[in-house]
Amino acid sequence: MTPSTDHLALPFFDAAHRDIAARLPEWAAAQDVDERDDRAACRDWVRRLGDAGWLRYCVAAEHGGALPALDSRALVVLRETLAFHSPLADFAFAMQGLGSGAISLGGTPAQRAAYLPAVARGDKIAAFALSEPDAGSDVAAMQLQATPARADCVADEPDGALMLDGRKTWISNGGMADFYCVFAKTDPQAGSRGITAFIVDRGTPGLDDSAHIHVMAPHPLAELVFTRCRVEADQQLGERNGGFKLAMQTLDIFRASVAGAALGMARRALAEAIDHARRRRMFGQTLADFQLTQAKLGEMAALIDAGALLTYRAAWMRDTQQGSMKERSVAAAMAKMTATENAQRVIDMALQMHGGLGVKVGTKVESLYRDIRSLRIYEGATEVQQLIIGKAVLA
Repeated sequence: MTPSTDHLALPFFDAAHRDIAARLPEWAAAQDVDERDDRAACRDWVRRLGDAGWLRYCVAAEHGGALPALDSRALVVLRETLAFHSPLADFAFAMQGLGSGAISLGGTPAQRAAYLPAVARGDKIAAFALSEPDAGSDVAAMQLQATPARADCVADEPDGALMLDGRKTWISNGGMADFYCVFAKTDPQAGSRGITAFIVDRGTPGLDDSAHIHVMAPHPLAELVFTRCRVEADQQLGERNGGFKLAMQTLDIFRASVAGAALGMARRALAEAIDHARRRRMFGQTLADFQLTQAKLGEMAALIDAGALLTYRAAWMRDTQQGSMKERSVAAAMAKMTATENAQRVIDMALQMHGGLGVKVGTKVESLYRDIRSLRIYEGATEVQQLIIGKAVLA
């Protein structure tokens, strides 16, 4: 199956995005990755995506990237296409971008040179470590502490090493990443204004990333435990106590691409439903001949396009700096909320149309049903997006 690219004719896109859409589907369809072991599969996908040059869209051209800067529309097109073929391929691609995004935005020249070219080649696997057991949507509630390594240092001393103590959880690529962009409290009394980011390499003494988390749609997730984990001054990422802003800027770039992934899964579900409806015979005709089936397929197509237009608008606004930063954030929230919620509905309808076959383990709609569920939660749950939009409406 190949997804339609008719939407690339919309004015939101330019030649670079159409080039991706022309080349990627054939490549993605030709890949044969054994995904029974999610960690091995993700490593395989990172290597393949790196060798084929697709990971170059995760970094800027200055560091081996394909485009002059991180481009939200390119990320959307890539994730939509990859998710159509393999949600795990999409995951592997997305985490390379999200995991290194804070370095692209806030890293020093030395940090960017050390990590970004390797991310683009697929030589280093990246991870973004923000969530904690009691700090998911409420980032300011994080408890991971960064305290001076020496008793005669103070927390805001720029040249002093720090010790990390605490936990992170739900960390994508946890246990297999080569480095983590970790966010910790450097000023516990300052809430979101007291968070700083650090780059922590895997294998650093005091970091335990061995506790894997198993979820309904297998993906590499883990809990990270930091016990007197030393980070030097040159591992600080961005400004001291500027970590919250850096995290939000990183998420803003990739939020529309989450919607893109949802679109890819929804488009695949619709394609599977159409194919099944044309082939399934009952009462002397095909399932597609029934008006009720046609109505459902029409609703599914409309739900996908509604999410798609919001997604492409949000990515275009971010890339072209249309509107204020707040307006761009609201547009991304609308896209993420609508595309993921609509995709859940579309995939549920596709499963229902398959009847008993839809819940059989191993069928595509069954796996999509599990894969889509997490997209309504991670990188800002639907309820968080609703709050962002609601506050903007009231203002």
